[in-house]
Amino acid sequence: MARAEIFAGICGFTTIVTTRMEGEKCRVTIEGGCNAIQKLASELTLVDPYQEISARRSIPLTLQMGLKHCTHAACPVPVGIIKAIEVEAHLALPKDVSIRLSKEGD
Repeated sequence: MARAEIFAGICGFTTIVTTRMEGEKCRVTIEGGCNAIQKLASELTLVDPYQEISARRSIPLTLQMGLKHCTHAACPVPVGIIKAIEVEAHLALPKDVSIRLSKEGD
């Protein structure tokens, strides 16, 4: 099982993603307080990891669900979900990612 804890930023929501391989598919469980992410979670339950890691053939289902349900284009949750899927499917090593934002010059 792989797990991702995603703090989305100024909205204040934290999302917990757990993933578990079931044969060639990956079971995705998503918990969090954001209504948009809860809607995404209801539709994104079982994915093909190889389709999720490449945008060359088609847009990954996780990103499609993000576009469908998230009103904020910069929401980091869909990418965090894909990272957890990668780790569970042994397509990436578990390593934290981060985005640090600041504003200067005002």
